[in-house]
Amino acid sequence: MKVVKLSKDQRKTIGSVIQAIILAVLLVLLFRAFFMANRYIPFQEEERVKQGDPGFIALSYFGVDRDGTSTLISTQRLEEHINALKRNGYVTISQKDIMEYYSKGTPLPEHSLFLMFEDGRRDTAVFSSKILEKYNYFATILSYGQKLEGKDDAFLLPEDLEKLKESSFWEWGTNGYRLSYINVFDRYDHYLGELNLQEFNDMRQYLGRNYNQYLMDYIRDEESIPKETQGQMKERISKDYQLMENVYTNKLGGLPVLYVLMHANTGRFGNHEKVSQVNEEWIKKFFYMNFNREGDSKNDRETNRYDLTRMQPQTYWYPNHLLMRIKADTGRDMIFEEGDKKRKADWEILKGAGEFRDSQIVLTSEPEGHGLLRLEESRTFQDLSLSVDLKGNILGIQRVCLRAGDALEKSVIIELKNNVLSVYDNGSSIYETDLAEFDGKVFKTVREDELEALKGAETLYKNNSQLSYNIEEVKAEIKQKEESDLPDKDYVPDFQINESGSRKLDITLKGSHLSIDIDGRNAVSDLAVTNAQAGALYLESAFENFGYSQRNIADNVYDGVFENLLIKDDSGNVLYDNQLKGGELVFYGIRKTWNRIINWFIKTL
Repeated sequence: MKVVKLSKDQRKTIGSVIQAIILAVLLVLLFRAFFMANRYIPFQEEERVKQGDPGFIALSYFGVDRDGTSTLISTQRLEEHINALKRNGYVTISQKDIMEYYSKGTPLPEHSLFLMFEDGRRDTAVFSSKILEKYNYFATILSYGQKLEGKDDAFLLPEDLEKLKESSFWEWGTNGYRLSYINVFDRYDHYLGELNLQEFNDMRQYLGRNYNQYLMDYIRDEESIPKETQGQMKERISKDYQLMENVYTNKLGGLPVLYVLMHANTGRFGNHEKVSQVNEEWIKKFFYMNFNREGDSKNDRETNRYDLTRMQPQTYWYPNHLLMRIKADTGRDMIFEEGDKKRKADWEILKGAGEFRDSQIVLTSEPEGHGLLRLEESRTFQDLSLSVDLKGNILGIQRVCLRAGDALEKSVIIELKNNVLSVYDNGSSIYETDLAEFDGKVFKTVREDELEALKGAETLYKNNSQLSYNIEEVKAEIKQKEESDLPDKDYVPDFQINESGSRKLDITLKGSHLSIDIDGRNAVSDLAVTNAQAGALYLESAFENFGYSQRNIADNVYDGVFENLLIKDDSGNVLYDNQLKGGELVFYGIRKTWNRIINWFIKTL
């Protein structure tokens, strides 16, 4: 067979043609991803409940990103949430439906969902619209009046909001006029004063919880004494509502009927009674309804329409996490996501919900409780080696229980809790190590961290002469800290509720000896255990008392993530293998590569 040799120009031409074909295919896919061809179809009248009052749930997402960030949910995870809600019979309702529900007593469908997206981000609309169309869901996009004036390309402009409304899948609401902060202190109680969003984000790494939003309180000094009179406070807050009314009227023809007061959960409409009174007056003058709380999702006729509550799903929530929270709020049974039924068949779900997705076993705990799986056919397991990647968030509990009998606590338990590895045997703790120490992590000192915070404040005040703090005092405190010779200690930052974790565990249990490697390094060698009896293997996830989190004050569900679980007996025979293999692994790799290509084009074009 004669081989045709191509010239350099011919190869270049063919390469260009192939690239053009790939680009054309991608452009078609992108067009199909974002072009909305259908119209929203509201729920049917016969779906309204005839008796009782099931109320409605409200969900509010911060925003949407193709890949996802710490605050913006990925398109994949958002679609998983929407799909799970759809499978459980939820239909979306509009602001008009809520108005008629409260003003006329008009019943809603049994599974009613009011869906919101906050902050009016452009990427939210781009990446969520096609999902709404696919599932025939309707949503409210919230925006800040200040952003409608067109000074930030990341946010939707009035013409964008008009187009969304014309698509039939969206309506408008508002978060207010501005997103800014007052009475801000860093975590060392240095007073920062009033910060706009950019300044706040610049200093976020040094902040604790001591700050407030613009409409929530008097503006105060470093001693927390009001810097404004009651009249000045009322004038300042009133001006914000008037600015909001002006911009919405000029840009969009009027205010929407829905408001979301930032920040919620004060028990009224502000942290101070007098501030609350001013907010309440304007809210009731301008709006028909206000979402005043966050955490719980359910509202009913007993709920004041100016004190509505919403749940804010987080970016790290797997779909069963969302369903578990809704179940707790509504008291209704849910159809949980199971994933691969063939993989699920190997396990018995005893508590919580288990989803089997590719090489992951996602075990969602019950609220303030546990999730528990038992591997079928494992009751005779005794001597074995086990490897698994624990991918749940750092704050929380993931456990592997070996040689378990009727009393689970008597088994050999390997636990990862809040970045601490522990081993329990017959109900007693026999080993514990902080994994930060195991990693040899070197922390800066408290003084070094405080100096960084002060220097951040110095830069802040240099760039904004309007800030109220005295920069000379900042410089003086920096000099004092630098010259101090007082004893110092390590600054160990608190873990955040959304901080992801990833640890590879290799466990060997033989006779009365246990060894554990963490991320390829030995942590435990020949640790003596007393439980030498054969028994079953369990996986467990558990809620941990995280305490207060300003980003998510009420989350009490935890997703344990067990990936690439492989179990062998002491002879090397495979007892269980949840890793992807062969065609599954190839397809998984192709899918991930294709998604990376699509993501690159979306962010580059």
